[in-house]
Order: sequence, then C-alpha cells, then structure tokens
Amino acid sequence: MTRIFGLSGSLRRKSFNAALLKAASEEMPGGASLEIGSIADVPLYNADLEADGVPAAVLDLRARIEAADGLLLSTPEYNNGIPGVFKNALDWVGSGPGAAVFKGKPVAVIGASPGGFGTIMAQTHWLQVLRALQARQYHEGRLMVSGVRKLVDDAGEVVDAETRGRLATFLEGFVDWTRG
Repeated sequence: MTRIFGLSGSLRRKSFNAALLKAASEEMPGGASLEIGSIADVPLYNADLEADGVPAAVLDLRARIEAADGLLLSTPEYNNGIPGVFKNALDWVGSGPGAAVFKGKPVAVIGASPGGFGTIMAQTHWLQVLRALQARQYHEGRLMVSGVRKLVDDAGEVVDAETRGRLATFLEGFVDWTRG
C-alpha cells in the first residue's frame, strides 16, 4: 500500500483546498491511500520557541510526513504566492533535524482558487522551497483548479466530474511515480 500524506495550506473552515484534498482521498488509485493532516495548530516559527522544545503539532507533522511514501500539498494562492501559514508550517517541520524528512521525499503540489489562473504562481513558488528542502518534486503534470466556487457545493464537496477526473489522473501519475 502506497501511503500519501496530504496538507491543505488554508485554515478556512470551508477551504477550497481542503475540499480538493478530500476529493483526492476519494480518487486515490488502487493500492494507495491519502491521509489528510492539518497545519492549524502550528505556531508561528520562532527560534527561541524551538530552543525551548519543538511544539507537539510540529513533531506530529514531521513524524507523519516521514512515515508517508509521498506528500501532497494543496495550496491556495495569496498575492501571487504561497500562503504564509503554509510556508510557516513547512519551515517548522523542516527546521534543524526535521530537514531530513524532506530529503528525497516525493512531493506533488495541487491547488484550487476562485480566480481564473488557478494557483500557477503559488505552485511555481513552491518549486524553490521544495528544492531547498531537497524534496523529490513531481513534475509530470500540474493540477490547477480555477473558478473553484462553481465546482464545490455548500457541504465542501468537489461536485464537478471533470475536475474529479483530472484529479484522479493526476493522482494516478503521482502514485505511480512515487512507487517508481
């Protein structure tokens, strides 16, 4: 069984990127699973706080990423870049000895946005961060969901069949690549 760990970069209760991750968990190919985590309890990075002991929420994320065969990031795009809370969470996880969990780890980035360009700028921004962490980045495809408000219902479910099909195809490629 290939185990993928997923994180959404939004803290919003009805996050479009959390909805995309939930849909991803339902569209995983055979022999693979997606466990969804949260960045909600990760404090702002502070080296003084780290010196006093890494927060439990960070240690938990670090352990879950390390145990997974791959990492799936579902990123919003704020002001043409990565949301600060999302980068902060990975900065914490990758700090000090945590950097080892990313080295060679298969990582894919997807994203949903109400705007017309999807999350192209945020996904491109992630390339620099993942390279610095020495992650093994998946480049065989891109999944950017634009106009997401029309594709998600009030219950936070991705209801658009085309989007779900694109997601399933992306996940199949990522899981196959992770296994390779």
